[in-house]
Amino acid sequence: MTDKKIRWGIIGCGDVTEVKSGPAFQKADGSELTAVMRRNGELARDYAIRHNVPKWHESADMLINDPEVDAVYIATPPSTHKVYTIMSARAGKPVYVEKPMAISYRECVEMAEECERLNVPLFTAYYRRALPRFLKIKVLIENGAIGEVRAVNVRYFSRPSLSDMNRIYNWRVDPAIAGAGYFFDLASHTLDLLQYYFGSIVKAEGSAVNQGKYYAAEDTVTASFVFEGGMPGSGMWCYCADENLDRCEIIGSTGKIVFATFGDAPVVIKRGEVIEDLNIPHPEHVQQPLIQLVTNELLGLGECPSTGRTGMMTSWVMDRILERS
Repeated sequence: MTDKKIRWGIIGCGDVTEVKSGPAFQKADGSELTAVMRRNGELARDYAIRHNVPKWHESADMLINDPEVDAVYIATPPSTHKVYTIMSARAGKPVYVEKPMAISYRECVEMAEECERLNVPLFTAYYRRALPRFLKIKVLIENGAIGEVRAVNVRYFSRPSLSDMNRIYNWRVDPAIAGAGYFFDLASHTLDLLQYYFGSIVKAEGSAVNQGKYYAAEDTVTASFVFEGGMPGSGMWCYCADENLDRCEIIGSTGKIVFATFGDAPVVIKRGEVIEDLNIPHPEHVQQPLIQLVTNELLGLGECPSTGRTGMMTSWVMDRILERS
């Protein structure tokens, strides 16, 4: 490992950075967290003190142009991803941007093309592409553990939260800020992971409705899609159900693999009457494996599988499912 370190700055040190990602920039090899930014200076200062970060800023422009920041992690809501990504790229700073990559596929294209024009690396935080549990599933598929894969089916149901039922504002279900609702925020992880396993989705369609009327965004989505090799997939997501279900089935010619995108239930491999459970825990900081791969690529030590282009394709799929141009 080289002695050189990538000095990171975070724009938007909110909840996602407390455990999932922020500490990982300090713990990954060849990486250090130099500065954080939040519009509320007191909150930025508090975060910096609690996480032993040397510097804090009140404006994104100050952080991006800080000479002690080599690369930028954008952890703000999706509505600001495009502007901060382009600002960072024009300052020559590589970008690691939270998911979904932006509020629309069109914005993702602008981000990716500007970074490519300026020869600035762009990565998206679809961190399941690097977690041991999901890498094990990829190996099982590639090694023919369930024969030839025939189809994929996704089902995700959840009960509405008390805050949603009480109409308490949540930016994640404000289309102007998040792009859509929980489908964008959560289903994006599954759709991105499936494309990592099976290649790009080249055809997608669906329908979305708001049944609970707790917020402006959709709360129930159905979809069908086709991967580049011709394999079909389907999904249903309902965020106003009376049960919690997190289940993805990969159906093969000699068996199937069942797993949860978010929960810690065992990965189940079923071949005929034989059922095998695999318990593969997540690391303390779930983004650390992917942050390590991003850092490695910036140091010239490998490639990261979650890029601006892959993140862009996941947004294309979601826009097609939601029937948006």
